[in-house]
Amino acid sequence: MKVIFFDLGSTLIYAKDPWAEFFRLGDAALLRALRHAGLPLVGETFHAENGTFIDRYYAQYMPTDTTERTAFSVLREILAEKGYRNVPDPILRAALDALYAVTNRNWYAEEDALPTLAALRDAGYRLGLISNTSDDAHVQDLVDRNGFRPYFESVTTSAGLGIRKPDRRIFQAALDHFRVPPAAAAMVGDMLEADVLGANGMGMYSIWITRRAASGPDPAIVPQATVAALHEIPPLLASLK
Repeated sequence: MKVIFFDLGSTLIYAKDPWAEFFRLGDAALLRALRHAGLPLVGETFHAENGTFIDRYYAQYMPTDTTERTAFSVLREILAEKGYRNVPDPILRAALDALYAVTNRNWYAEEDALPTLAALRDAGYRLGLISNTSDDAHVQDLVDRNGFRPYFESVTTSAGLGIRKPDRRIFQAALDHFRVPPAAAAMVGDMLEADVLGANGMGMYSIWITRRAASGPDPAIVPQATVAALHEIPPLLASLK
């Protein structure tokens, strides 16, 4: 084993508080940014009938296959519905940055995240991240603010590639960076249907972390190893040598 890949949300980081208030405050920040850019949007939210921007994304735009729908494209589509077409890219980017500046404050690094990454690096493993996300910049910010950047040689996101886990192409893109075959890599994640299924399909070593997994075991998707916490991973890998 040469390379260890990690998922991000509910694997290395966790949401400390309920999301509703962060979504509301983030939505207000997004709206303020759009108004500041000169879009005369009115009302507490410009799509109140559908909830916040993030609520609407999950309700109407969340991908049902492995093709990613980015927050950037969804925001452009919503604004077009309101009559604001051809909004310059920098305005959309600034609005999303304002939104994620709020919501990213609810993500915290697991207590054993940095020690585990340090232990693996010191043991000679190379590390990378593979994350499903609607916004690449959002994940890049979380990587930086939680101190993960020094440990990862690559950060691969579905928003950056347009392809979501478990599609083998996102795993192949991550592997290509390290120039290693699938058998020389492991994938650690909390989602059986994305992380484990994708890794198994690639021939990578799959590690399911259950601490914050949203669902229980699935007999159709069997990980090669299961851990309850990140600090269990270094001794697990050592036992495989």
